[in-house]
Amino acid sequence: MHRLYLVPTLLINVVIILIPALLTVALAFFRWDGISTPTFIGLGNFEALFADRVFWTALTNNLIWTVIFLTVPIGMGLLAAAMLLVARRGSTFFQVIYFLPVVIATAITARVWQGMIYSPVTGIFGLLDRFGIKLANPLAQTSAALYGVAVVDLWHWWGFLCVIFFAALRQVPQEQIEAARLEGASFFQMMRYVLLPGIKPTITLMMVMTVIWSFLVFDFVYILTQGGPAFSSEVLSTMAYRNAFYDLNVGQAAAVALVISLIGLVATFFYIRLQAQEYAE
Repeated sequence: MHRLYLVPTLLINVVIILIPALLTVALAFFRWDGISTPTFIGLGNFEALFADRVFWTALTNNLIWTVIFLTVPIGMGLLAAAMLLVARRGSTFFQVIYFLPVVIATAITARVWQGMIYSPVTGIFGLLDRFGIKLANPLAQTSAALYGVAVVDLWHWWGFLCVIFFAALRQVPQEQIEAARLEGASFFQMMRYVLLPGIKPTITLMMVMTVIWSFLVFDFVYILTQGGPAFSSEVLSTMAYRNAFYDLNVGQAAAVALVISLIGLVATFFYIRLQAQEYAE
């Protein structure tokens, strides 16, 4: 009888997740413009995709994005969280400040950076230019556009990691921290030998989620550059969107989405294996 309570949740997941996922997988093997009758072409979409220079540029950009977000925001979040734990006073205030960018709408954050920071006319870059400090708008340069967008997302994301890590650090036994202090451990020694080992599962989970989210990144890239200039900041999600709604090539967009999903599944697989090994130990 209690199993009946699971039926509504199961139906919602089937309708909202399973059926669209299966349709996406099926469409990856069809040529379809979203209007006419789909035509089965087998692996044609994937062959066209792998022969497309833009696809490899987008995949490379996603990998660069992943490397950036696996290092910079996680490092910043861990350091800030450890400092909050050690300092104690004012930790609640700083948590609110650090978390504030996360609760601001993505579109607003992107437009603020675009118009009030990067803009050579109305932004800080333009103000500095008037004082003789010339900083080119990174969003307008092929060599810097991806990194310019990444900086915006870093500002938006690292505070969330800080709050998550701080919550995990508070679960580390206080006796271990006090023992390290009595033995004269420095801040970085305490980080290395006490705090980081104590929250290893949380760090692993956040790293896996970062990999998945890095390949799903869309909003900041689309709002700030739309993958430009000259596809220099194109990522897989913006490529899929452009294929579906600009080029009306829904089949190839589904193929890109399938590639993104496979990468996410691989990351999830490794996380589950790591967790199984930890429980086995």
